[in-house]
Amino acid sequence: MLNPRDALENKQAFAKPEAILKALDSEAAARLAMAGGDIAIILDAKGKIVDASASVQGFPELGEWIGKKWADTVTVESQPKIEEMIEAARNGETQHWRQVNHPADGLDIPVRYLLVGLADKKRLLALGRDMRDAAALQQRLLQAQQSLERDYMRLRQAESRYRLLFEMTPDPILIVEAMTGRIREANMAAHEIADAKPGSLTGRALSGLFASGARDTLTRHLGSAMAAVAPAPITLELANSDAETSLSATGFRQDGTLYMLVRLTSAAKPIDEQVGGAPVLDILNRMPDAFVIADADMNIVAANAAFLEMAGAATLDQLRSTALDDYLGRPGVDLDLIRTQLSNHGVARNVGTIIRSTGGSEEEVEVSAVQTSEDGEYYGFSIRLVGRRLRSLSKAPHHLPRSVEQLTELVGRTSLKEIVRESTDLIERLCIEAALIHTSDNRASAAEILGLSRQSLYSKLHRYGLGNLVSQKE
Repeated sequence: MLNPRDALENKQAFAKPEAILKALDSEAAARLAMAGGDIAIILDAKGKIVDASASVQGFPELGEWIGKKWADTVTVESQPKIEEMIEAARNGETQHWRQVNHPADGLDIPVRYLLVGLADKKRLLALGRDMRDAAALQQRLLQAQQSLERDYMRLRQAESRYRLLFEMTPDPILIVEAMTGRIREANMAAHEIADAKPGSLTGRALSGLFASGARDTLTRHLGSAMAAVAPAPITLELANSDAETSLSATGFRQDGTLYMLVRLTSAAKPIDEQVGGAPVLDILNRMPDAFVIADADMNIVAANAAFLEMAGAATLDQLRSTALDDYLGRPGVDLDLIRTQLSNHGVARNVGTIIRSTGGSEEEVEVSAVQTSEDGEYYGFSIRLVGRRLRSLSKAPHHLPRSVEQLTELVGRTSLKEIVRESTDLIERLCIEAALIHTSDNRASAAEILGLSRQSLYSKLHRYGLGNLVSQKE
C-alpha cells in the first residue's frame, strides 16, 4: 500500500483510470476487471483473444472465443468499432466506452467496452458491461414515447376533423358558457345569421342576438336545457331582422365548467305538416327506428329524426330532394332490388343492407318498404339498425366482420367479382394487422414476414387506414 507521501507524488498517475490498469500485470488486471465489470477479455497485440471471462447469465460460451479475433465475435456493423478501438490503443490514444453487439441465438447482445493497454505493452484488456437491461428499458421507453406520439397525432387529427365539421356545417351553432350566458365559440353560419364579422361573436352575450321581447323566453329555455335531456325547440325573433329562428339547446360539462350547445335553424314547419298534415307522421317522427319517404325517382321527400341521425344530417332541409341511395344501400344495387320486390309483391320485408352517414361511416340495417300510388308514386322505408346487435352476439374477440353466411347473403345484391374482392381485402387486412401485432408495429419486420416490399406494405397500410406514419423502429 502506498503511504500518503507516495500517493501525493503519484496523484497525476492516478488521475486517469487507464493508468491504474497499465500498472497491473495481466492476472491482476483481469481480477480487477471482473470486480468492476461484467465481461473481461485479454487480447494480444494482434487483437486475438488470449483469455476471456464473464459474470453474467445468458452470455455465449467465452471458452470458444479463445484464439479468435475479437472482431470475429461481434456483428458485422460492430467490427469497424473493434478495429478503431484496437488501433487507438496501439497508438496510445485516450479510450472511450464503445457499444458493440455480440450475436447469440438470433438475438444481439449489446455490450459497452473500454479497451486499455497493460503494463507489458503486449496485451490489451477489454472491460465490458452488459447493456441488455438498459437496452430493454430504452426499448420500453421508446415504445411508450411512440404510443404517446400516436395518441397525440390521433387527437390532433380528430380535433381538426371536428373543427372542420363545426365550421362547415350550414346550421348556425354556438357554444355558450352556462353561468355567464356568453358565447365561447361560434361557427361561420352563426356569424352570418347575426350579420357579424368573423370572430366578433366570441365573448358577446347570447341574448344580444335576439329581440328584447324574446330574451325572457330564451332565459327560461336555457334553464330547462340544463335540467332536461332534450327540451322542445323554441321560436325567437332575431335582433337584426324580423325573421324568426328555431333555437334548441343541450347542456354539457367540460373541465368542470357547464356549457350549452345552441343550434339555430329556420323556423320551418314540422314534418307532419310538410307531407300533408297526417297526425300519424308525428308519431313516426318520434319512433326509434328510422323512417323515410321517397318519390318515384327515389329522392328523399320526408324523414323522421332517427333517419336524420343515421344519415348524420342536422335538418331535413339538408336531405330533401337528394338521392336516397346516397345514404341507403349499395348504389345501383339494393334500392333497385327493393323496387323490384315492391313491383312484384307490393311489400319488401327485412332486406339486409347498409346505411351511410355524411361522414362516411357505415352501419348494417334491415329495411322494410311499401309503395303507394295516391297523389303520385311514393315509397316508404322503415329502417332498423342490426350491426350493433350482431356484434354484441359475437363470442370471438377477433372474428371476421363477415361470416360465410353473411357473404352468401350478398348474392343477388352485388356481383361475384365484388364479393370476392371484398373477401380478399378482408383477409389481406387481417394478415397485415396480425403481422404488425406480432412484430410490435415494426413495419420492416412485418413486411419481411409477409413477403412484401416496404413500399408495398406502406401502400396497403394507407389503403386500409392502418396508419400513415413510418415506424421509428426500422
